[in-house]
Order: sequence, then C-alpha cells, then structure tokens
Amino acid sequence: MKRTATVFTAILLLLCLLPGLGMLVLGPSEARANEAAPARPSITDRDGGFNTEVLSDTSDYVNEAFAFRQELITLWARVEALFGESAEDGVILGSDGWLYYADELADYTGTEPMTERELFAAGYNLALMSEYAEGLGADFVFTVAPNKSSLYPGHMPGYPRSGESSDAGRLAAELERQGVNYVNLFELFAADDEVLYFEHDSHWTSRGAALAADAIYAALGLEGGYAAGYEFETRSHSGDLFEMLYPAAADPETDDVPVGLNFTQGEGVRPDSITIDTAGAGEGTLLMFRDSFGELLYPFMAEGFASARFSRQAAYDLTMAEELSADCVVIEIVERNLSWIYEQPALFPAPEREVDDAGAMSGAAKLEFEGVSEGYHSVTGAISGEIDVDSPVYIGYNGAWYAALLAPDGFTAMLPGEGGGDYELCWYSGGEMACARINIESGEG
Repeated sequence: MKRTATVFTAILLLLCLLPGLGMLVLGPSEARANEAAPARPSITDRDGGFNTEVLSDTSDYVNEAFAFRQELITLWARVEALFGESAEDGVILGSDGWLYYADELADYTGTEPMTERELFAAGYNLALMSEYAEGLGADFVFTVAPNKSSLYPGHMPGYPRSGESSDAGRLAAELERQGVNYVNLFELFAADDEVLYFEHDSHWTSRGAALAADAIYAALGLEGGYAAGYEFETRSHSGDLFEMLYPAAADPETDDVPVGLNFTQGEGVRPDSITIDTAGAGEGTLLMFRDSFGELLYPFMAEGFASARFSRQAAYDLTMAEELSADCVVIEIVERNLSWIYEQPALFPAPEREVDDAGAMSGAAKLEFEGVSEGYHSVTGAISGEIDVDSPVYIGYNGAWYAALLAPDGFTAMLPGEGGGDYELCWYSGGEMACARINIESGEG
C-alpha cells in the first residue's frame, strides 16, 4: 500500500513538473489566436536599473508560456463542451457544432438597444461623412456586415429576445430619412438559400464576401459579378472562434477562396494590416474603411479599381479621400460595433452651415481644445442640460458656423485655423434654439 502511494505521488509530481520541464526543452508555448505572446521577464527595467517586479513578471510569463498549454486548454474546452458549456467567455456554443461570438449577444437579445439620441447621432454623423465625400466629388456608400446570429439564429441557445427592431434595422430607417446611400446586406443575405457564414468563425465566407462586394459595386453604379462565379480553390479555414476554444486542434472547415484576381499589393501586407494599398485592373480610386469582415471582402473590391486604399482605423480619417483624389468612399462596419460611429469621431473638416441665433435662449455648455493639425484645430465638448433627441450642434467661430459630429452626451468638430478665442455653441432644447458663448481658454460658458 505504501509503495503504491509512493508511485502515485511520483507520477503526480512528474505530471506537475512536465509543463515546466517541457518549456525548458521545447521552448515557450505559442500564444492563442486572441492573445499576444508573453514578454520574457528581465532583471533590469527600462532605465537599466533592477526590476523589482522580476518575480511577478516571471510568474506571469510561465503561466502564459508553459509547455503543452494549448493542448491542455483544448482538452479542457472539449470536456466543458460535453456538458454544453463554453470554456471561453468570448465564444457561445451553438447546436450542431456552430460557434457564435459572445459580443453579439446584446444585439441578439435586444437588451441594450441604442437610445434615440444615439440612433440620431449615428445617422447624422454618417450623413456628414457622406456630405464631405460627395463634396470632393466622390460617391459614398455605407454598409453593415450582419452579426452571424442575426442571419443564422437557428443554432443559437435559447436566450430570451426582446422582439423589438434591431439597432441595425432602426439605423437603416434613419439613414433613409437622412439620405445616406446604404447597402442593406441583411435583406440580401436573408434572401440567399446558401449559408454564407462559417460555422466556426464569426465572419462570412469568401462567397459571402463576394455577394457583399457585388452589392457595394451596384450601389456605386459599377459592375461586380463576383457572386455569380469566380475562379476559386477550396482551402482549409481555421475559424477565429474555433481557435479561441481549441488552439491545439485542426479546424475541419474549408473556404472557396478566390485565386483568379489580378490586383497587386505591397510586400508583407496581411489581410489584417491597418492600411492596405492596392492596384487593380479597373478604373478610378477607392477609399474603403473596413473591419475584420474586410479581410475576405477587400480582394474583390481591390480588383475593380485602378487603385484602392483599405483602412482599419476605428476613427475614420476621411481627409485621405482628398489626398487620394478618391472617386468612391465606402465604409463597412459589423453590426455589433455600430456604436463606434458616434464613439470614434471621424476626422474631416466640419461643414459650414447657415445659423440664425437671433432670439435664442441662453444655455450652458463646455468646450475643450484638442489640438492643431495642418491648418485645422479640433474641439470637443458637451451640452449642459437638456438637448433634443434630434438636435444638431452648431459651432460659431471667426464669423462662420459649422456642424459638429455628435456623441450621445457631446460633440466634436475639426475647424479651420489654430483655434483660441471666442466660440458660440447652439443647439435645440424643447424645440427652441439655445446658445452659449465660450472662450476657449476658460472652456465654459
């Protein structure tokens, strides 16, 4: 009995030591798909002195890099899945092996809808972006990549749903009201009998991307034709959600990727690069802001233009449209990130407006100077007190009035000149215009 206990203890000790010993022999374990590689601990700090956190850093490093970490994570996720539980907070286990991104859940259940002010701000900001692009002679298109659970809810667990219209649906109506050229991919994908999203990934397939590209081309008055058939090769595809759950396993899914496209791009460019410049066989110049859905979309868009720039900036720098002499400006964003439209202010000069502030009641607001860049300065601020749901914010400066980009509780604008001095802010409260005069040095009025 004593010998058996000794053997068992020895085996247990060996298993505990195995990850550490394996790390010495095999090197550190690679980072998971949604993780950054851990930094090696150092005895010295950035200034060359002794690193007092070296023991803590070493502990963190070993916890993230011990041998067989990915295999053990995968094994545990498989065990959890047997009981219908996800081992990764960011992944929802669906039926029949389907996986969903947990960040979609608020949209799916309808538990955190946009407020009416947020909805107006999103539509208004896009209308200002469209106005700026069209003022440069460029065609403007905005589109939303649907959440996977919005198009294919049949494999989702039984979460309660509000039954109210989705934020994407409400925004579509607001964009129509404000005259923004919007491509409704929800209707397009719902009308197609083919499943155009991956089971193990949060994104559309290449065939889904081709369908979206054709719709964008059509909205720009151009020919696409990729969804009807393109030269492809079936290749293995490792889904982002699958990699999060099972980092050491091979994903059995495949994708029909395009191989007959002839556009070119710079050396070392990856589909997830922040900026991608391409040269294609078509005509004109495209500026497109996209997110991770653009990784499979951008090849189809690059093919149809003589030159194109694809940007993953969360805050859209629309001044690039003038720099590139863009003929077309396209914005694509996934449904779950629609709040970025008012949380991440776009960069472009505020448009001028005619404002009559005669008889306006007195209001209170705050204004802050943000900085100067190439002949413009940026300001941001907030209205103190009530502002109507559908109220713009106008900024008077140096004898001219400008329309600001909106946030639910504030505004921002890029104005000509180096800034400073007196400003006037006007908005609507209770249907009546209210204004405040502010000196930028004090920031309040």
